[in-house]
Amino acid sequence: MNGLLHTARLPLKDGDLLAAVDLGSNSFHMVVASYVLGQLRIVDRIKETVRLAEGLDGKGGLTAPVRERALECLARFGQRLRDIPPAHVRAIATNTVRRLSLPQAFLAPAESALGHPIEVVSGREEARLVYLGVAHEQPPKAGHLRLVIDIGGGSTEFIIGTGFEAIERESVQVGAIATTRRFFADGKLSRKQWKSGVAAVSAELQQFAGTYRALGWDEALGSSGTAKAIGEICAAMKLTKGAVTAEALPQVRDRLLQAGHIDDIDLPGLSDDRQPIIAGGLLVMEAAFDALGLQRLAVSKAAMREGILYDMLGRGGSDDPRVASVTALTERYGIDRAQAERVEQTALRLFDQVAADAPLDEDDRLMLARAARLHELGLTIAHSKYHLHGAYIVENSDIAGFSQQQQQFLAALIRTHRRRVHKSDFDALPDRLLGAARRLAALLRVAVVLHRGRDDEPVPQLGARLEGERLVLTLATRWLDARPLLKADLRTEQGYFDGLGMELALETQ
Repeated sequence: MNGLLHTARLPLKDGDLLAAVDLGSNSFHMVVASYVLGQLRIVDRIKETVRLAEGLDGKGGLTAPVRERALECLARFGQRLRDIPPAHVRAIATNTVRRLSLPQAFLAPAESALGHPIEVVSGREEARLVYLGVAHEQPPKAGHLRLVIDIGGGSTEFIIGTGFEAIERESVQVGAIATTRRFFADGKLSRKQWKSGVAAVSAELQQFAGTYRALGWDEALGSSGTAKAIGEICAAMKLTKGAVTAEALPQVRDRLLQAGHIDDIDLPGLSDDRQPIIAGGLLVMEAAFDALGLQRLAVSKAAMREGILYDMLGRGGSDDPRVASVTALTERYGIDRAQAERVEQTALRLFDQVAADAPLDEDDRLMLARAARLHELGLTIAHSKYHLHGAYIVENSDIAGFSQQQQQFLAALIRTHRRRVHKSDFDALPDRLLGAARRLAALLRVAVVLHRGRDDEPVPQLGARLEGERLVLTLATRWLDARPLLKADLRTEQGYFDGLGMELALETQ
């Protein structure tokens, strides 16, 4: 059954371009790579310091100047992406967009400016992508464990992995911008405030520090701008050759505190655009060294944007993390695999007949397959309202390989596969996904009804077509007449379809 969860790999040929866009809390990055002999070769990089996290107003909103700055940057990125096929572009937003109370109010114009959908990922999914980028750019030794720390603008990710697989992933709401605003809002730098800040951040890291220390690692790497900046400062001060060490950090900190104010910081090797947030970044770094007992952190040139590119290559094949995630959920919640397969096969059978009648693509087919596989997820909690329990689990879990929008889409299908459908069931989805979500929900509902008996007998002469918002289902007359309960269920479904904004019509032959 695993094969049905795979899409075909991207149809790449030598010379094709792939692009990754990273909407970080401090900087927006775009990386364009050429696909050559099965490998990626970076051909273009664009970075703009947007400082999206500075725009958070405390109520989950984004200030107008920062919002405008972000949209203007994305419009410039969009111009560079115009000649790259949409399927070869992936844009991801991180901590600051996660913290917006109404993310779609920013995402809708942002997607319009960029010309591509923007996915919002959880902190742990961000951590997985960071690790993937670092691992590909600097392949680890076989059997070695590697710690990767990524201090961003709004959050910091901590990952322990081996090979190309992240074993432990954590994301903490401390970053260079957020921590600078939290402890140095007035710009003043003092030893007392620094000590208090390190203690507070270290305390937040204690939730996983013991687990990480017990697991251990053979080497530690820092990725993204803050680690790179601190490494360059260490080198400029002739403390190291570019790494960050436990001996060098106090000397960098003392030099920074001598300034007395953020505006007066004068650290060798520090760029002007990094100066306003280096205090918070350095504080997080010191707290990480203290909590984890670090002695040395090498600096990686790679970050999440490279991870996005390599993740695109792996999707659809044996390296697709979503396959493992769905399988893990199936096993963890004891889903009846035989029933899931029956529903999945029939749902896809229906999909293949109606896909030409509606704007549905292979990604939609794959999402329908996953929803069918997981539709009984909530039965492990209770039969009553199990569709709601399952949707809650999917929407609120950290599921490797899925963005928040993809989890919300999957949750909506699971939530609406039975009983009455409410308009609010699709509220979490952006407008661009609503049409596909309603049509896939319709197909899943029909497949579930057809297999209520949980037997292996296939449905003969099953036909389907879409006429606008009308799903026409065709069944064999004699077969349906022999199943009065199914007849009754399908009549009930006709009433429930109103909640999808659709109509279910039945034909027999």
